[in-house]
Amino acid sequence: MMRHSLEKSIGDYLRERGWTLSIAESCTGGVVSHRITNVPGSSDYFEGSIVCYSNRVKARYLHIPLKTIEHFGAVSPQIARRMAQGIGEAFHTEFGLSTTGVAGPTGGTKKNPVGTVFIGFSDRKRTRVKRFVLKGTRREIKKEAAEKALLFLRECLTRHARHQ
Repeated sequence: MMRHSLEKSIGDYLRERGWTLSIAESCTGGVVSHRITNVPGSSDYFEGSIVCYSNRVKARYLHIPLKTIEHFGAVSPQIARRMAQGIGEAFHTEFGLSTTGVAGPTGGTKKNPVGTVFIGFSDRKRTRVKRFVLKGTRREIKKEAAEKALLFLRECLTRHARHQ
């Protein structure tokens, strides 16, 4: 089995349908985009990404008002939703994927302990968000969050194709 079979299967699915993807990453710091671009020919369907680590970047490039970020918190389903929508709009892609979370070892709260990750997927009409609480070191949480994001992406793409 190919080492990048998940990324390859996502790429094949997008390519076969002529669909495009863009990604807004916060807590994963580019790991999801790195995995997508490890597949030869990914430029056929992957337009690009933004590592929007700061709230200023989320506001400026994804058009999420700072007041909205302050109200809900950067690690929230609402911001994951807006990030997925914003990246799709900014890059003019059929789909936007986002990650936001607390990779640790500090920064956790009672509401969002270290390991809390929200992943958003938007197809321009509907947006879905999933919450995960992952365990491990910062590096392990980032790696696992990227894996969860790719699995969620594949699930959403399959669902999208069935509802067309």
